[in-house]
Amino acid sequence: MVWKQQIKAFDQAVDAGMTWIGTHGSAAFSALRALLEGGYGGLLWLLQLPPWWGLALGCGVLAWRLVGLGFALIATAGLALCWAMGLWRETLETLALVLSATTIAVLVGGLVGVLAGYNPRVARAVDPVLDLIQTLPPYLYLLPAIAFLGYGPATAILATFIVAVPPTVKLTALGIARTPTEFMELGAATGASGWQTFAKIRLPFAARSIMAGVNQSLMMAFGMVVIAGIVGSGGLGQTIYASVRTLDIAKSVDAAIAIVVLTIVLDRISQNATKETR
Repeated sequence: MVWKQQIKAFDQAVDAGMTWIGTHGSAAFSALRALLEGGYGGLLWLLQLPPWWGLALGCGVLAWRLVGLGFALIATAGLALCWAMGLWRETLETLALVLSATTIAVLVGGLVGVLAGYNPRVARAVDPVLDLIQTLPPYLYLLPAIAFLGYGPATAILATFIVAVPPTVKLTALGIARTPTEFMELGAATGASGWQTFAKIRLPFAARSIMAGVNQSLMMAFGMVVIAGIVGSGGLGQTIYASVRTLDIAKSVDAAIAIVVLTIVLDRISQNATKETR
C-alpha cells in the first residue's frame, strides 16, 4: 500500500508541476507556438510557390547531381505519383513539417554535439538523456506538447524535434571528438587559434559524421509523421489517421505510399550529400 501511495503522490506532483508550468509560462509557450508555426508556414509557402511539376523536376535535378540519373527519374516519378493520387498539398505539408523539425534538431543538436565533443563531462551528462529519449515511446512526447502548445503543427514540430535530435548530437560529438591527434598537433604548431582549429581542422574531419547525423534525424522525423497526425499536424500523417478512423483503406494506402516516396527521396539525397563531404 505504501508504494501505491508513493506512486499516487508522484503522479499528483507531476500534474501540479505541469499545471504550474502551463499557467506561468503561457506567454512563453504562445510565443514559441507562433515562432514554430510561423517558420512552418513560411517554409510551406515556399514549397507551394512552384507548380508541382517544377518542384518534382527540381528534386529530380538534385537527385541526378547527388545520386545519379536512374534515381533522379525514380524520384521525379514518385513525386508525380503523389500529385496523381491527389495528395500533393498533404505531401508538401509533411515535407515542411519534417524539414522544420529536422532543421531545429540540427541547429540545437549540432551545438550540443560540439560541446559534448570538446568536453567529455558534457558528453557523459548528455548521453543518458539521449538514451532515455530514444527509449521512450515517441507518442509520449505529444502529451506535454499538447498541454503547453495545444493542437496543431507547433505541437507536431516540437515532438518531432525531440525524437530527431539524438542522432545529430551523438554523431556530431563523435566526429568532433575523433579528430586525428596529429592534425590537432599540427594546428597547434602553426599557431592556429581555437576558432581556426575548429573551423579548419575539427569541422572538416567531422563533416561526414555530422551529415550522417542529419540523415538519421530525417529518418527519425519521418517515423514521427503518422503519430503527429493525432494532434492535427496536417499532412500525410493526419490523412492516415483520419482514414483509419473512417476505415478508408484506399486513402490510407495512398498516403502511406506518399510517405514512403518522400522518405526514400530524402534518405538517398542526404546519404549522398554525406558522401560529398569526404
